[in-house]
Amino acid sequence: MSNAPPPDVTFAPNINRSDYLPRSPTRGGRGNEENSPLLAPRVEHEYGHFDNNFPDDPVFQEIIRNAEEAIEEGVLPERIFQGSSGSYFVKNHEKKIIGVFKPKDEEPYGKLNPKWTKWMHKLCCPCCFGRSCLVPNQGYLSEAGASLVDRKLQLNIVPNTKVVKLASDTFNYNAIDRAKSRTKHSIMTKVPAVGKKFHRLGLPPKTGSFQLFVTGYKDADFWLRKFDSEDLPVSTATKLQHLFERLVVLDYIIRNTDRGNDNWLIKYEPASTPKGDKEEGEWSLVENPDISIAAIDNGLAFPFKHPDEWRAYPYHWAWLPQAKVPFSEEIKELVLPQLSDMNFVQDLCDDLYDLFKTDKGFDRRTFTKQMGVMRGQILNLTQALKDNKSPVQLVQMPVVTVERTEGRVRTDSDQYTQSFSHRAPFFSWC
Repeated sequence: MSNAPPPDVTFAPNINRSDYLPRSPTRGGRGNEENSPLLAPRVEHEYGHFDNNFPDDPVFQEIIRNAEEAIEEGVLPERIFQGSSGSYFVKNHEKKIIGVFKPKDEEPYGKLNPKWTKWMHKLCCPCCFGRSCLVPNQGYLSEAGASLVDRKLQLNIVPNTKVVKLASDTFNYNAIDRAKSRTKHSIMTKVPAVGKKFHRLGLPPKTGSFQLFVTGYKDADFWLRKFDSEDLPVSTATKLQHLFERLVVLDYIIRNTDRGNDNWLIKYEPASTPKGDKEEGEWSLVENPDISIAAIDNGLAFPFKHPDEWRAYPYHWAWLPQAKVPFSEEIKELVLPQLSDMNFVQDLCDDLYDLFKTDKGFDRRTFTKQMGVMRGQILNLTQALKDNKSPVQLVQMPVVTVERTEGRVRTDSDQYTQSFSHRAPFFSWC
């Protein structure tokens, strides 16, 4: 077998290890020097076997490479001040925002969350701390899981999201990690023979969700208020309705507990008109407005039980006029054949298992409960589509959990048990 490197990798002749360029600490390897105390050295002969490796999605992988290289060049992620967790705008070397990174340990109830509001919540109101139906500190998996469901059903409304590892001085690290980084860098500078034996010189990479940034979008609430006073063309209104139904399908399947009109986005591009004098025949060239949506902030989904304590966490889109319209034939043709196939549903559960099991705190029993809730949601959704119900009628259906009898090998005789939740939350409107 030939030991030649891949065709897209080239090497400079007679290069020494001390000549290697600095690289992100999320890429493995060692070296003899670095240009930044936060960055570990670059090792080109690894042929690209990095921690952030997505061979099935080369476009996403290239974007992550751009983000890593930008961090190496000093273009650091910028903390987003909105929200209750540590999240960051990640930029490329041109300082253009290309993604949103949400580290696991900076989630609302993470140990390194830089926002003090949740710390006060935990300190002053421990009885109301967190959402009892969700697994704590798995928001990053929920973000990636929502993107996975979106791709499997071809809804195409969630910006591509995956779990990655990144390190940056702008992230919230504890004092020990920063002291270790400074000490190792000092040793590397003064005693290179010892410093080059360190496994990592920079700050430790953080695991989190990376969602591609979308441009030209505004909060749905902004456009929905405008549409209340300005009628849309029939074709545009129909497209908005179809996109809205995709959002309903996604949120209902993953049982999103945090979908308000401020965390899904709408992009509205007004109609274009021909340039110059508009003669009578030219009006046929006028294009209808274009509209699209993006479902972001999916970190509070995939509960292991239906909400049954203080709050119901309703879908806020259920109060919109679009929710009163029965599901269209388009959405039925798109998702009903797949959702009616138990093999497809189990494949979806298996894919989510492969994603969720990467978490250090993964618990198989809890995951089984999460999938039981999701199967119940799929069962209700499938029946609502067959019965020509509307989204608002869908959310009024009794919630159900469908548990699968676990076996080592999937067979056609797998058994499923349905159970209904008879306990209602104290507050049904929030």
